[in-house]
Amino acid sequence: MIRRFFRVVNKGWQGMHEAAILLGVFSLVSQLIGLFRDRMLANTIGPSSTLDIYYAAFRIPDLLYLSIASLASITVLMPFLIERLNGSGKDSARKFFNDVFSGFLILLVVVSGTVFVFMPAISHLIAPGFNPAELHTLVGVSRIMLLSPVLLGLSGLVGTITQLLRKFIIFSLSPIFYNLGIIFGIIYLYPRFGDYGLAVGVVIGAGLHLLVQLPTIIHAGFTPALSRRIEKASLRKLITLSLPRTIGLSMNSISLLVVVALASTVGAGAVSVFNFSINLETTPVGIIGLSYAIASFPLLAETFARGEIDKWQHSIFSATRQIIFWSLPITTLFIVLRAQIVRITLGSGMFSWTDTKLTAACFAIFSIGLIGQSLVLVSVRAFYSAHDTKTPLFINTLCSLIIIGLAYYLLHIFATVPSFKNTVESLLRVQGTSGTAVLMLPLAYSIGTLLNAWLHWLDLRRKYIKINGGVLKAFCQSFVSAMALGVVSYLVLNALAPVFGMRTFWGVFGQGSVAGLAGTCASVIVLYLFKNEEFFELISALRQKFWKTNLTDPESVPAED
Repeated sequence: MIRRFFRVVNKGWQGMHEAAILLGVFSLVSQLIGLFRDRMLANTIGPSSTLDIYYAAFRIPDLLYLSIASLASITVLMPFLIERLNGSGKDSARKFFNDVFSGFLILLVVVSGTVFVFMPAISHLIAPGFNPAELHTLVGVSRIMLLSPVLLGLSGLVGTITQLLRKFIIFSLSPIFYNLGIIFGIIYLYPRFGDYGLAVGVVIGAGLHLLVQLPTIIHAGFTPALSRRIEKASLRKLITLSLPRTIGLSMNSISLLVVVALASTVGAGAVSVFNFSINLETTPVGIIGLSYAIASFPLLAETFARGEIDKWQHSIFSATRQIIFWSLPITTLFIVLRAQIVRITLGSGMFSWTDTKLTAACFAIFSIGLIGQSLVLVSVRAFYSAHDTKTPLFINTLCSLIIIGLAYYLLHIFATVPSFKNTVESLLRVQGTSGTAVLMLPLAYSIGTLLNAWLHWLDLRRKYIKINGGVLKAFCQSFVSAMALGVVSYLVLNALAPVFGMRTFWGVFGQGSVAGLAGTCASVIVLYLFKNEEFFELISALRQKFWKTNLTDPESVPAED
């Protein structure tokens, strides 16, 4: 049985749609565990200065991870490894991997150590709204969390090999174990050590994220080892290509850091509400956008490297249409059922009804940018597979600056124009709730994200894509199905309000589930009547995998040995 288990988890997955569905399923499991993690935080601590410190402490470690890890991320490293495997062979690829591993480890340790020393000064930039006692705790918690970018960065390197081998199950287990480590910290360490216990749980999760992937790459002959002599020319070429992406991702992280810093000035609990809502909204981004981005990238890198541009373009369009197919209905569902979703996932213990209303409003605004976040993940990988890192750099930097500028401007307008404030609060049904200024932060973020996706797509079409991939048709069909879903869900929700009520968990669950199911049925009917291509592709993929029909995935390509 144990051997059978390891055969299953180490299986290679070839077709993009099959791999995306697999990744989506595991991402769903991971996201559900993540939601359980957030529910435990909401129940145990609730939106407060204590939880604000915990979330604010993530900002610098996350910035380090995104900035340094991107120097040797899969999107840049994989084309180099494929080139060596196809050319010089496995020994050359292994040597290059170890060179990158060695240089990367040294850089991570040096930078994290430097930040550790200067953390007291940096803390004032992270959370200008915190008092001295809160800043003192923030410094200690952040210092512990500085171990996480080292471990996650190395895990990202290891994940390049597992994805290259298309061992997507092993790769998908990493975030699950990461969340389990954090949950361990919440249950066993927080009651004893407070915020410091939560930080240790994060480090444990990061360690598990790395350890779960190591046996697979060791078995494949890619045991990580420190190189005695690093080939500087190859490493320099990798860094030169990666640097634009690193700066672009850093700008994204910096914009989020600035937005969280602004949230710290709104009032106690604002940082927590912001993070709870963005975590809820990014759940489908991880399930949909990231799954298709991860599943499509090996195929994009290989087809572009072999000069098979038609297949390369087809893969981009296929992933884009699937993201649109899923994202628009989910966005509509999130906006209509926002209060029910927040109350079911977070509403217990220290998480009050007022917290629910404010988090639900932020969640609805964040959901507007869901499709943009998912599309950017695929578009950026399309550019990287073509060895173009400068275009995403320019677009990401521009949109990050726009997000920061919009956040400041919208906060100013919200505070100085009563009619604007009243309109927003009335539209989102949060009149009389304190701390509503925080709503301007997800609004700025969503606008910037949608602009980011639009600019990436325009430039991708202008530079590389010369065919019509049916994206507009897919968008129109998905939009109509989303509208049907929204209208039906809203009508059913109001009809059931007197029956279920919102005072108990099962009342909220029953009202939201029935309304969501009715809306989903309406959406499916519309897609069927339109004979939507993505809908029938999904049915075919599910039949192929679970009912064993003899279907052939036209996008399957042989795995690299």
